[in-house]
This record gives sequence, C-alpha cells and structure tokens, in this order.
Amino acid sequence: MEARFELELRGITKTYPGVVANDGVDLNVRKGEIHAIVGENGAGKTTLMSVLYGLIQPDSGSIVLRGEEVGFRSSQQAIDAGLGMVHQHFKLFPTLTVTENIVFGAEPGSGLTIDRGLAAEQVEALAEEHGLPVDPMAAVEDLPVGIRQRVEILKALYRRAKVLILDEPTAVLTPNERDNLFEVLERLRSSGHTALLITHKLGEVMAASQHVTVLRRGKTVADMRTADTSTAELSHHMTGREVDLSVPPPALTPGEPVLKVDDLRVTGLHGLPAVDGVSFDVRSGEIVTIAGVAGNGQAELLEAISGLREVESGRIEISGDDVTDVPIDERRSTYAYIPEDRRRTGTAGAATVSENLLMGFHRDLSSGAWLDRPAIREHADRLIDEYDIRVGGASERVDSLSGGNLQKVVVGRELTHESEMILADQPIRGVDIGATAFIHERLTAARDRGAGVLLVSSELWEVLSLSTRILVMFEGKIVGELDPSETDEAEIGLYMAGVGS
Repeated sequence: MEARFELELRGITKTYPGVVANDGVDLNVRKGEIHAIVGENGAGKTTLMSVLYGLIQPDSGSIVLRGEEVGFRSSQQAIDAGLGMVHQHFKLFPTLTVTENIVFGAEPGSGLTIDRGLAAEQVEALAEEHGLPVDPMAAVEDLPVGIRQRVEILKALYRRAKVLILDEPTAVLTPNERDNLFEVLERLRSSGHTALLITHKLGEVMAASQHVTVLRRGKTVADMRTADTSTAELSHHMTGREVDLSVPPPALTPGEPVLKVDDLRVTGLHGLPAVDGVSFDVRSGEIVTIAGVAGNGQAELLEAISGLREVESGRIEISGDDVTDVPIDERRSTYAYIPEDRRRTGTAGAATVSENLLMGFHRDLSSGAWLDRPAIREHADRLIDEYDIRVGGASERVDSLSGGNLQKVVVGRELTHESEMILADQPIRGVDIGATAFIHERLTAARDRGAGVLLVSSELWEVLSLSTRILVMFEGKIVGELDPSETDEAEIGLYMAGVGS
C-alpha cells in the first residue's frame, strides 16, 4: 500500500539554551507537490529543515519517509535516502567546473581514476532531461547566480534526490531567474519530485506552491492548500497581527543634496571596472533606489561611498564635505551603513549581540574612560525589544543568530544613529514580512525627518513602493533614471538587462 504522504515530520522538538527552536512541529508533505514553509525570522524553519536533512538531531519527534520511520545522523544519510538540499548560500567550489562540482564525491570511474569524459556526458544528459541547461566545462566562478543555482539543483538530482529542500532560493535571483526557477520546479513536480520551499516571499508562495505550512515561534500554526488562502491570511498567521506594507508619501519636499557622487570610477575583480563613471546625488528627504542584477557594481558603489573600497577617480561629497580620500574611521560618523553582507561586513561574529549593538555608540555609552555597562545593557535590551530580535539574551554571540535576526541587529544599530545619510544595501534580504514592514517604516521615518537614503534593492516591488527616484545600474554604469509613478517592473527589468530605451 502506497504511503499517504511522501514525508512526515511528527512532533519535532529542538531546544537550545533559552530558546525553543521547534516545539512539537508537525509537517505532512504529499508526493509531487511544492510545499511552502513560511514564518517570521526565528520561527524555526531552518532548524526544522536541518533536523530533516540530518544536520542536527532533534530532542524528540520522528521523521517518516514514504511510510517508513527514518533517523538521519548526517546529511549523507539523508542524501542516500533521496533528499537533496539547495542552500541559500551555495555550497560550490568556485574554481572547479560545473561537472566537477556536480559529481564531487560521486565521480564515475574505477579505483582512483575519474572518467571525466563520462562525468561531463552524464551532467549534460541530466541537464537536458530536467531542462536545466548548463555548460559542463564552465568554471563556477564565471557563472551568474541563477546558473550557479541550477548547478546546486543538478548536484542534488545527480544523487537521485526525489525530495528537494530549497532554502530561500530566490533571495539573490532577478525576476527572470526567479520565474525560470519556478518553471524548473514545476517540471520536477510533474515528473514526480517533491519540493519543500522555505521563503519569506508570500507572493512566491501563492505563485509556486500547492500547499503551505506556517510556523510561528517554533510551532505549527496553520497548514492549508495554497488555493484556499491569501497573502493577507498567511501574513496574519505568521505574525499574529495585520501587516501593512504600504508606504506613506513623503512628509517633506526633497531639499539640498546630502550625497553627491561625480564621475566615480572603482576597480573590481581582476582589475576590471566595477563602477564606471557614475554621477548622481541624493537629497535630504528622499529615497533614491539603485536597481540592478547582482554583480553590476551596486555593492562596489556603496563600499566606495562608505570608504570600504578605494576610489580610482571621481569625487564623493557627504553633507557638503569632500570625503573621497577620507579614511573610513574618520568618514564613518557621517553616515549609517547597512551592508549587503551582514556576516562579513555588518557584524563581528565572535562578539555578543550587545557588543555588536554598541558599535558606534561607545562615546555615548561611557563614563569618562570607562564603558557604562548598565547603560550598554539597557541600550541592547531596548533595541532587541524594539526590533524584535529573536535571541536568548544580549550576551549571546551573533554568529548563532539566524540570518534574519542578524539583519535586525545591523538595521537596528545603524538606523538608531539618525544620520543625515543612510546607505542601505539589500536591507530586507532574508527578513520576514513583519520585519520588512518595520524596516520600511524606519527608512521612511528617516526620509521624513530629512535624511537622504540611498537604497540598493533587487526586490522590484520594494523599489517601486519606496523610491522617490529610481536609478538602474548595468555593467557599472547608470543606464536609466526612472520616476516610480511612471514605470513598472517590466520596464525596470529591461534596463536591468541592458536593453532599456
């Protein structure tokens, strides 16, 4: 008798000191469906998938795969049972080829000899079978993000995965790459594969899944057919409240420029130009958004403005002062900066939450030559509460936090500075709908008090809803300036692809 469900998680519980990550979670997944799992940051999604994939062991509960109870002590055991995981941060070797990455650890051949020709043929056949075209001999480091994701999926399919776990799979994709991914998942579903889709993007849940489970604070709070629900209902289940993502109009007419960038040129990888003659300004009381496919110079532009990257030529002014050659430690007080890479650039992983929230406030929270420990703790507790950072306590190391909660640490610290100039690079990447609304509220509040905001975003709905003006970057240049009230996602997408009018 065929099992009713392809996969069942029964009463999964996992606790850490001060935190119940999963609290008796149940999940039933049918064969041949895309099953979305949603929830706020810290709701327990990543922990649940890590339990399923054998990366961590639950305190209690069981996993049933195709009617048989299983217990994975490692990810290899999960792979052997037909599970595959596509991580948000890809697990690929950049200098190896597509084929070498896909067959790594399962290479065809005999003894110590690898049959590279056969491996390339197998990869090419697998890619053709599943409609995932790749160049088997291309180096992964030379591939765009969307193709790297295909390599990750093919790596799982090569190991005969029938259940795919995709963790925030569209976080770094363009709209076109996202649509291509959903077409791939639909083809896999039609061929009998099952997919678990972990995401914060409710529009994608509605577009791509057949079933959805909602977690909140470690518990299963809703489980339903996607066709029977709505984004509003899912949002309410996730947060326990109504969430409004609408953005109020500006309270002020934009004033004088607080940021001026003139003919800026910045060198990127391999000595190639990353920013190529860029000029623009940001005025007080406005949000200027830079849209573009990742890797077209946006990150290098903000790093140059912040002082993290050397300027080849051009000029940068903040609040009327030329800061082009000013060292970062002297320039840092002139702006707030939410970097793209919250782990490498935005936080000190070995430091505590309290210590990370203290950065930039040392002088304010000191008494003479000594830090005021009670004031520092009060400052941290206030921001933890205000930004709903899900953490066991202020003394917890930030490298133990989920990506979304780590982002809240960075955003909370930076926006509390109330600087005249705010640099925000992908501020809502990996955060839930409630945190998204809160971050947008803080950015618009900064705009309304007269700050200038330079926002980099790959979320076109965010670009359209927040922007006073839209700049589009392609191959290091600004190729278009658009009025958000007179454009749409399709037009912005054309400029992002370098074919705008």
